[in-house]
Amino acid sequence: MSIELILSTKIIEAIAQCYNHQVEPSLVQLQNTRKEFEGDITLVVFPFVRMSKKSPEATAAEIGDYLQQHVAEVEKYNVVKGFLNLVISPAYWVSVLNSASVHSNFGITEAAEVSKLVMVEYSSPNTNKPLHLGHIRNNLLGFSLCEILKANGNKVVKTNIVNDRGIHICKSMYTWKMWGNGQTPESTGIKGDHLVGNFYVKFDQEYKKEIAALIEQGETKENAEQNAPSMQGARELLLKWEAKDPETVELWKTMNDWVYAGFDVTYKAMGVDFDKIYYESETYLYGKDEVLRGLAEGVFYQKDDSSVWADLTPEGLDQKILLRSDGTSVYMTQDIGTAKERFQDYPIDKMVYVVGNEQNYHFQVLSILLDKLGFEFGKGLHHFSYGMVELPQGKMKSREGTVVDADDLMAEMIEVSRKTSEELGKLEGYTPEQAAETYKMIALGALKYFILKVDPKKNMLFNPEESIDFNGNTGPFIQYTYARIRSVLRKATDRGIELNRELASSTELSGKELQLIKSVTQFPVAVKEAGDMYSPALIANYIYELVKEFNQFYHECPILVEENVETRNLRLVIAETVGKTIKTGMKLLGIDVPERM
Repeated sequence: MSIELILSTKIIEAIAQCYNHQVEPSLVQLQNTRKEFEGDITLVVFPFVRMSKKSPEATAAEIGDYLQQHVAEVEKYNVVKGFLNLVISPAYWVSVLNSASVHSNFGITEAAEVSKLVMVEYSSPNTNKPLHLGHIRNNLLGFSLCEILKANGNKVVKTNIVNDRGIHICKSMYTWKMWGNGQTPESTGIKGDHLVGNFYVKFDQEYKKEIAALIEQGETKENAEQNAPSMQGARELLLKWEAKDPETVELWKTMNDWVYAGFDVTYKAMGVDFDKIYYESETYLYGKDEVLRGLAEGVFYQKDDSSVWADLTPEGLDQKILLRSDGTSVYMTQDIGTAKERFQDYPIDKMVYVVGNEQNYHFQVLSILLDKLGFEFGKGLHHFSYGMVELPQGKMKSREGTVVDADDLMAEMIEVSRKTSEELGKLEGYTPEQAAETYKMIALGALKYFILKVDPKKNMLFNPEESIDFNGNTGPFIQYTYARIRSVLRKATDRGIELNRELASSTELSGKELQLIKSVTQFPVAVKEAGDMYSPALIANYIYELVKEFNQFYHECPILVEENVETRNLRLVIAETVGKTIKTGMKLLGIDVPERM
């Protein structure tokens, strides 16, 4: 049991005994003691003053006396105004270090048979273009969130919904038919998702030319956009696809297969995977059936042009179209169908959608519509809304071909990693194969950490060169610290030094040793908070603070040259435990750490 939980329980007991009041755990506010004061953990006393009817100082002293008498771990205390600073005994910190050092999964809660099942949807690509920088943030957030939820004792299903139908898909198909000249990934040597993406960009180029020509002939801009041959051709393909026209379906399957093969390569390079993949081409009909059921039951209404709508004005929103006048589905309809199928497939306790914040309204509406259709899970959906990622030169636009391709970015990161590592002499003595593998590990660690350390809710600016820095709040800095720890432990082994991981409770701790142990004990707290807040950034920034603390310890507290055997053993155990914590924490972010650098 953590010291925070022990203290919280006893503080509630103290209030009941001293002031005859029952208090909720939420009133017990514990925080780390500020560095200028003596103590480890501080209780904010102000919420209890009205119960004690005494001054904050007197109240703090009475609670402090009670805790010192009833909690063996509390060695002494001091009061600063309305704050009770508790000094925890060294024996407690040693016991926590002992536990952490021998526990293979310190800070991680394993799922049990009765654990909740959380389904997390992330990636959600369109099959008309390759994955880009925006997809990278989505995939990294989604994968890390799954790892964090699992570390909090949940069962997790990682799922992907592929947007493999709709007008945007038909745009690439139409362009291939018109200007493709039978090109394939094999004939061009172009990765399949890139080839199809090229046709999507070409559609936009040709479409704009057609609009300009029609406007020049006297058409209004609105009519020109509707009547442009390319747009009409794409719409015709969509109708043919929904009518199951054999030739259209065959082309659709072929081009999607090209894209899937490309996606698989990118996902593997990125280090993300899925337990279940859904395809909108299979789920949209479920949604259409549900909308028609809702229409028959009076939940939705139909306009004169046969389109079907939901009236959300009672909820303070607007009217939402669910089926177009030609009977084709919209995204909302597809999401209704996908949600229904998922809850039929799995006993889901919580559904989490990892989707950018431009879709906040969409998921607000989806939750309401599912509830209106009678699905119990409607109100419990969680939209993990995250901010956009941009580059120094600005926003990206897929149809204009100004996106930063995920494959190109990862390749660039590996090249930057190689150059930086060679300049710093980090990988001297490596074989070419070992060096190449480590360059990749550093590059992906830099990319993932740089993106995941930012609060998901915030927009972010991505700078490849800045992310590779071996100093500061970066992935390579953390990876290098881990490698340094492993080097110290290897040298200890080479010198015949054996670790005794069962430290005596009487082991003396210096200030730096104690501070580092306290930092390690916060790892389970960080894991829980990251799960509660749906924020990988909390893990990333915890690891960075731990690494900073270790590097100060490393420079001020000699390890291998320490002459006192007990002190040397203590420091080696601390180093090993910190290294293990770094590795576990980075794994929650989907990041590998090298044994040598």
